[in-house]
Amino acid sequence: MKRVTAAVLNYNGRDLLGVILPSLERQTYRDFEVMVVDNGSSDNSVRYLRAHWPQIRVVSLGAENIGVAAALNVAVRKAKGELIALLNNDIELEPGWLAELVTAVDRHPDAATVAGKLLNFYRREVIDAAGDIFTHSATAFGRGGGERDVGQYGREEEVFAPTAGAALYRASALADVGSFDESFFAYFEDVDWGLRAQLLGHRSWYVPSAVGYHMGSETTRPTVNTRYYELQHRNTLALLVKDVPLPFMLRNAHHIVAHHVLALAYSARAGLLAPHLRGFACALRASPGWLRERRRIQRTRRVGPTEFDRFVTSRRRAGGARGVGDG
Repeated sequence: MKRVTAAVLNYNGRDLLGVILPSLERQTYRDFEVMVVDNGSSDNSVRYLRAHWPQIRVVSLGAENIGVAAALNVAVRKAKGELIALLNNDIELEPGWLAELVTAVDRHPDAATVAGKLLNFYRREVIDAAGDIFTHSATAFGRGGGERDVGQYGREEEVFAPTAGAALYRASALADVGSFDESFFAYFEDVDWGLRAQLLGHRSWYVPSAVGYHMGSETTRPTVNTRYYELQHRNTLALLVKDVPLPFMLRNAHHIVAHHVLALAYSARAGLLAPHLRGFACALRASPGWLRERRRIQRTRRVGPTEFDRFVTSRRRAGGARGVGDG
C-alpha cells in the first residue's frame, strides 16, 4: 500500500488533466498512488483517462455533479494512504511538491494538514495563496493573494488552514474532524472543515518550498457564474451559523456587519444583487440544520477563545475573499 493517495477532483476538465497528471508523474517522491474522482463530467474525461492514463485509479460518480464537498468525501473514503493529497484539476505542481509536504508532516507530528505556496499559473511571480487566514469579519482569505512574490512568505509557519485545492491531510485528522459538509455543495467547504479542525485543536502548517500553480476559475467559468456567486454568499453565512464561536461574533459584530454591507453594495454595483440575495434566502432555509450542527460542534470543541484567535487577523490581503472566483 502506498503511503500517500493523491486525489484529483475533476469536472469537465479533460484538458486540465493534461497538466496536473504529468506534474504528478514528475514528482520526486514516489510512495504514492493517483486517483481521479470524476464528478459527472460530460466531456469524455473518464474515457480519456482510461485510454491515456490506464495506471491511474478512476472513480466515476456517474452523470450528475454531486458537488465539491460530496466529491471530496468520496475521495477521502476511497483513499488508501495514511496521507491524502486533495487536489483541484486546475493545478500544476513542481516536482518536489509532494516530497516537501511529506517531509513537513514528518517534521511536525502535530500537523493535521500541510500546504505549500500556490502561485498564479499565468503570472508566476504573483501569489495565489500562501495558506489561509481568518479575519475579524469571519471571512477566509488566501494569504497574500494577488501580491507579487518577493519572498515575504518564505518562512515555514503555522497558518489558519490550507485550501483543499492543493493540500496534504492526515487521514487520521480527516476522521477526527469529520467529513466535508455536503450542504455547502461548493465554496468554503474547506474553510468549514478548517474551522472545525481549529476548534478541535488541530494544527495546519504552511511550507513555502512546496510550490504549485493555480489557474483559478477553470471549472466554474464564466468568471461571474451566478450559481456559484450565490453559493459563495450563502456559505459565508453558513460559516457564521455553524462554526464561529459566539464570543468571537459578539466582539467582532461591527466587522462582520460591515463586511456584509460592503459585499451587498458591491453586488448591487456589479448587477449581481439578485444571486447575492438568493444566497441569503438559501442560507435562511438551511439554518435549522446548520444550527443543529453548531450545537454539536461547540459542545465538542477543545480550544478556548484565546487559542481560537491565534490566527485571526485584521489585515485584508490583496486578492479578495477566498472562494470568490476560485475554481
